[in-house]
Amino acid sequence: MEKKCVLIYDDDIETLNVCRAILGSYRVEALTTCENIIADIEELKPELILMDLWIPKIGGENAINLMHENEKTKHIPVIVFSANNNIREISERVKANAVLEKPFNIKCFRKMIEKNIL
Repeated sequence: MEKKCVLIYDDDIETLNVCRAILGSYRVEALTTCENIIADIEELKPELILMDLWIPKIGGENAINLMHENEKTKHIPVIVFSANNNIREISERVKANAVLEKPFNIKCFRKMIEKNIL
């Protein structure tokens, strides 16, 4: 059986490496920029997206908005994860499926992935 795909957008390589290690039972795709989010989704076909808010160029909030405006990508669950003080407010604004504050608890992280993945 093919592993489900989690697409992670974060510009911090250490965070990406930690997430990869935690999510070993999934196919993890990690990108450090999100300005091509629609093309990325079409190519990688994720069942879940983890989006950092402080990501270069267009930023996580704008990328999620682009995704939700597109008929082909708006159904994919998004977990916003960030150390941003306004993470809950921003998550509500972009209609994220869940919020994960950095630094995060590994057990909570795993449970959140399992609960939200398609």
